[in-house]
Amino acid sequence: MEALIISNFLLWGVVLCLLLVILALSRQIGVLYERVAPMGALTMDKGPAVGDAAPRFELPDLLGRRLTIGERGQHSQLLFFLSPTCPVCKKLLPILKSVAGTESAWLRIVLASDGEMPEHLAFYRQAGLERFPYLLSTELGMKFQISKLPYAVLIDETGVIRAKGLINSREQLESLFTAKELGVASVQEFLAAGSLDETRISRKENSNALVG
Repeated sequence: MEALIISNFLLWGVVLCLLLVILALSRQIGVLYERVAPMGALTMDKGPAVGDAAPRFELPDLLGRRLTIGERGQHSQLLFFLSPTCPVCKKLLPILKSVAGTESAWLRIVLASDGEMPEHLAFYRQAGLERFPYLLSTELGMKFQISKLPYAVLIDETGVIRAKGLINSREQLESLFTAKELGVASVQEFLAAGSLDETRISRKENSNALVG
């Protein structure tokens, strides 16, 4: 009888140890997720904020076609600010072309810059960007307060800014789409909120343990 009691105690000890190991692994997985989670586009604290109505512009593109920025419509607009002399911008052009195809059901990409027409027209044709409207407007960049390139602003179907930020990779570009789907200003904000919730839960558990 005594041996049976001892074996039960040992069994419960093993079960408790396994539970502690599982809890420790769960926490480590959470930490690992935060470390390897996709780095979203860096949002500059300038220009119209996420959630604001986008400034409305009606402009001709390089080929003379009229285009309205910030209008209500069937598709969201991705306003992508770039320059012919920006190496990162050129690196992202194949990604933009790919995204234009995969996200065509809901998204239209609009390129934007400023400067002299001949330089941009040559760049436009050499890079094979004819599928995209290309706007030249100093006022447009000033209104959105663009200071670094490449920079993107995602405007939804109602004309509201849903996400924005510096773009250096496809991952950062797609983080704007993720932010729109999640209803947050940026992926960083979403991850930070998740970390904050975990911290609050942990503090509550510790507090309950002390009370108990």
